[in-house]
Amino acid sequence: MSRHALLQWTLRRLLIAVPVVIGVTALAFTLIHLAPGDPIYLLAGDGGSPAYYAEMRAKYGLDRPLVEQFVRYARAVLTLDLGYSFLYQARVSSVLRDHLPASLLLGSVALAIATLGGFVIGTLAAVWPSRTFDRTARAVASVMYAAPVFWTGQMLILVFAVKTHWFPVAGMTSACDVHSGFAYAVDLAWHLTLPAIALSLTFLAVVIRVSRASVLETMREPFVGAAAARGLRAIHVLRRHVIRHSWMPLVALVGQHATGLVTGAALTETLFGWPGLGFLVFHASIHRDYPLVTGAFVLISAGVVLLNALTDAIGAWLDPRIRLV
Repeated sequence: MSRHALLQWTLRRLLIAVPVVIGVTALAFTLIHLAPGDPIYLLAGDGGSPAYYAEMRAKYGLDRPLVEQFVRYARAVLTLDLGYSFLYQARVSSVLRDHLPASLLLGSVALAIATLGGFVIGTLAAVWPSRTFDRTARAVASVMYAAPVFWTGQMLILVFAVKTHWFPVAGMTSACDVHSGFAYAVDLAWHLTLPAIALSLTFLAVVIRVSRASVLETMREPFVGAAAARGLRAIHVLRRHVIRHSWMPLVALVGQHATGLVTGAALTETLFGWPGLGFLVFHASIHRDYPLVTGAFVLISAGVVLLNALTDAIGAWLDPRIRLV
């Protein structure tokens, strides 16, 4: 693809991204404001007078019509001002910046486990002559996909934290011990293991199924048969031709699910006490922290759009037959 064509495609993607982010922002803003509950009691307490509550609503602009509140918020977002968090009494951008690294770490590790592990299992299920392994892999994948994350997370906690004491129940690091350097990395990995496995299982099941189907389809291609006919060993045909071309469906699949794993792990993060964006949005929703919830959705929707665009570009780079439109 030429630079001019790539520039045109990038501009089209940016034009599409703008209404998507605006629509998600408007939807999140409307839903959180229409939900029952009043954040003013979080700010002012339960023992105030009606006059005091009215003054507080006026101070934060909560006495204005919903449309006017949204217009004011949209103008602020255009200047990269996401507002002020009621719950944390700090700028929303600062609160999101403090919690984003934890979500990036958890989501990245879970994505790596699901992608690499699922591709290996799916490939073995497709090329291994044993029918038992293939049937077992597909059956296990079906169970992992059907099991809700809060159930699998609780089972992992019950077995590996409560019963065997191999891993901690919750948290990102040990509360009683202060570590640094390599000891801190080990402690962080120890706390990360269970939530990363719990978060990866559903996507792992999808990758197993897609990888198996992709490998089987690639093995039926004429160029694979031609490579085998030239006398190449089976392991070389698998590595140079089958695996190399079977990655293409996974690129699009990872792009679709990566943002969800990074920023949408509310149940997993809440269950394991992991201080990421999902944990943050869950508690902000309970306390009706309008600016924080809406700001988080702005960040998440922008990330989804950008990651999907990046996925399309990588797919076109890996396979020149794909045209970006």
